[in-house]
Amino acid sequence: MADTLGLLQTLWRARLIAPMRPDRYLRMGAAVRRVGMTATSGFATAAQRCPDRTGLIDERGTLTWKQIDDRCDALAAALQSQAGTAASPDVAAGAAPSPDVAAGAAPSPDVAAGAAPKTIAVMCRNHRGFIEALVGANRIGSDVLLLNTSFAGPAMAEVVEREGADVVIYDEEFEAIVDRALEGRPDTTRILAWTDSDDAPMTVDKLIERHAGERPQPTQRKSDIILLTSGTTGTPKGAKRSAGSGGAGDLKAVLDRTPWRAEEPIVIAAPMFHAWGFSQLLFAALLACPIVTRRKFDPEATLDLIDRHHATGLAVVPVMFDRIMDLPEDVRNRYSARSLRFATASGSRMRPDVVIKFMDQFGDVIYNNYNATEAGMIATATPTDLRAAPETAGKPADGTEIRIYDDTFNELPTGETGRIFVRSGTLFDGYTSGKTKDFHDGFMSSGDVGYLDADGRLFVVGRDDEMIVSGGENVYPIEVEKTLAAHDEVAEAAVLGVDDEQYGQRLIAFVVLEAGASTSPDALKQHVRDNLANYKVPREITVLDELPRGSTGKILRNELRSS
Repeated sequence: MADTLGLLQTLWRARLIAPMRPDRYLRMGAAVRRVGMTATSGFATAAQRCPDRTGLIDERGTLTWKQIDDRCDALAAALQSQAGTAASPDVAAGAAPSPDVAAGAAPSPDVAAGAAPKTIAVMCRNHRGFIEALVGANRIGSDVLLLNTSFAGPAMAEVVEREGADVVIYDEEFEAIVDRALEGRPDTTRILAWTDSDDAPMTVDKLIERHAGERPQPTQRKSDIILLTSGTTGTPKGAKRSAGSGGAGDLKAVLDRTPWRAEEPIVIAAPMFHAWGFSQLLFAALLACPIVTRRKFDPEATLDLIDRHHATGLAVVPVMFDRIMDLPEDVRNRYSARSLRFATASGSRMRPDVVIKFMDQFGDVIYNNYNATEAGMIATATPTDLRAAPETAGKPADGTEIRIYDDTFNELPTGETGRIFVRSGTLFDGYTSGKTKDFHDGFMSSGDVGYLDADGRLFVVGRDDEMIVSGGENVYPIEVEKTLAAHDEVAEAAVLGVDDEQYGQRLIAFVVLEAGASTSPDALKQHVRDNLANYKVPREITVLDELPRGSTGKILRNELRSS
């Protein structure tokens, strides 16, 4: 009873439960029954809750929640129509559906029975086409494979082959990559989501137009969302997450920690294909929060969107804070961001100096989230936590337990560094390969190492597979990176280990200097030597103009290793 009361109080505070006519709630319930309890059912309920209010603002303009819902239904019906005629080589090659189908004639028996592609891959930036592809596929029971927009052709080919994608929905800018990836899959249907051309034979917009006013036929299939892990080495693994992952407990944990409010705008700059941006998109729909986004991140444009649309929320990856604070002071000062109640980030380590600098200018609004594709939300650092310890990943979310183990699964005491294991109700359904993470006593390995302080705050030291053993001594790169970054003339640093005949491994470092700085590698080595043990001093330090990063802001260590 207490749990239910606590949940209701949280939902009331977030205004998800609000004074509305009873028929509104009845229509919202009917919408869920129609589309099913899927990951994206929030789009259907928002269309009943506030149909004529703004649901999305992107570079093409504004859509209401009802318009979004109708467009998603139309695309879902179109995808079923494609599945019903998928045997046709012309359709696979991208030809338009038959005139009868285009005119909205009754679907074939296969379509009426709920035919659908098994897996639909989506390779889109942040815009309406991404949302329509995601929701439309979800409504017909197709698995949705979200592809990284930084993929090269070979990596995409491997993932598409492994996951068995029948349809690929993508932005025109990725056409060459898709061409290369699908060379051996001539029957895969290709649909453009964003194009500046009117000549494309099959686009999301054209399919929606042809099937306007239609709804997809019911299906018994359960749709899974396949999120790719964002590791920086090897081909990303596919992690399945079903509609039931987390449930009300996960919703309560997020709303208790981060001040979301229903129907208030949020700027989503984090890539929606990534687990973090994806989760923020789903929360926005569930709370009917107008989604403000643009295809590519621009730091000044992001500040402008916040002010222009009076956004109370901002969702980013940490490097986006860096880019905002890299703007000249006079540019930043043009924007107040006074409407912001929270600026929430996840996906990689945040720079402590940037956290403080951002909050000093725009208010105490940063919420740092420690998440994993396989585990959902693990911990959140509030602005109060970050003021006290800017490097912390925060305290465990409600309903989540964290343990720190050594290599033989002995639980370590406060302050000691070991492997981070987590137990919650949001653990993933397993990798699509059939493999899973390391588990011990019901706790799953996060893949990271770290420690808990006396106040229960988590600190992440690095990846458990990034630890370097040099001359028999264990070194975590993040410790050396933080020491280098603390130098007045260093903007950021990355440290990794390479093979060494004498020591087994040796440290090498890559640094980006502050504008106008002229310090030398030898001076930086001495700086590390003055602050850390001698065996933690990098043997080589290379100065770069910038560190290579993926679209989620993580440093691409393989590129550094091969440079």
